[in-house]
Amino acid sequence: MATATYSKAVNTSPYYSVQLRRFGTYSIITLLTFAVAFAFLLPFANMALMSVKTPEQITASATGLIWPMEAAVFNYEGEDYTIYNVPTEDGVVHQWALVNKGRRTSEFVDPANPDAGLIPWEGNWRGLSEVSSLRPHFENFGIAWDMIDFPLLFRNTVTIAVIGMIGTLLSSICVAYAFARFPIPGKNMLFIILIGTIILPSQVTLIPTYAFFAKIGWTGTWLPLIVPHFFANAYNVFLLRQFFMTLPRELDEAAMIDGANPMQVLLRIIIPQSWAAIVAVGLFHFVFAWNDYFNPLIYLLGKPNLQVISVGVQIFNYQYGPRPQLVQATSLMALVLPLVIFFFAQKTFMRGVVITGVEK
Repeated sequence: MATATYSKAVNTSPYYSVQLRRFGTYSIITLLTFAVAFAFLLPFANMALMSVKTPEQITASATGLIWPMEAAVFNYEGEDYTIYNVPTEDGVVHQWALVNKGRRTSEFVDPANPDAGLIPWEGNWRGLSEVSSLRPHFENFGIAWDMIDFPLLFRNTVTIAVIGMIGTLLSSICVAYAFARFPIPGKNMLFIILIGTIILPSQVTLIPTYAFFAKIGWTGTWLPLIVPHFFANAYNVFLLRQFFMTLPRELDEAAMIDGANPMQVLLRIIIPQSWAAIVAVGLFHFVFAWNDYFNPLIYLLGKPNLQVISVGVQIFNYQYGPRPQLVQATSLMALVLPLVIFFFAQKTFMRGVVITGVEK
């Protein structure tokens, strides 16, 4: 009696109720997170499955299994024969290869014992079900790799993205450091004007920018895709400034007392404590440059040896649209490098996103 009373008291205690509600809340949040992640990753799973199929498998998956399935075959006397599920009079279903098709009697061979010869079977072979097996065609990636000249596009894109990332980090760090630490007259107004350029559509400046680059002879080169990033970007400056302002000024003052100038403060105090934000900005730019399609399209028109992967994949899609397995294979290969970089840098990247104020 005393034990039952104690158990009832524990189950109705406020602490137990709070823990139960917390467990229920966490369970619902986890379930919703998995549901959203599943819905988000479903198109990528479909892309991966389609990239390892043949046109026949793609057609069959429209009304059957989504997996890359193919009819199982057995090579008998130098020829391939389809394997069927064949029921016999003893009630056993055998997996035999159909060698000779007939109206009333057909002949099969047992793949497990081909030396036994042909096995006659009475019935309509058209009513038998084929034996299917999982057979992905990974050779699609090799075919697409050679057809699209992926190494050239990969090298061009990485070169543009890495050089542009270095330029945007150098310029954005300097500008953000100035806005965060120096007493510039009208600094707040200048910063507001800089941030205001974020809402300026790129289409507004497209024609005058292109005319300027054409006038100085930069069209048909990588310069319009690289040089502008050496003059900072409002979005990146905003992220870095937000983080720099969270660093205590006492560190700067202590360094200056020891004789450090502003450049030394930046290199020895600010940057070593800002790697999370710097990595986040660098990854943002790398992914932007990797996915950029419009700018390389207009500035590198007629220069196939300078094209980037986004343009190359799109041109490949137009040319080989009737072969969707190759189109999906090229798209999947184009995603590999950004995914690998994000996978290895996700801890620092997510920390940088949070502390720079993006979540707010």
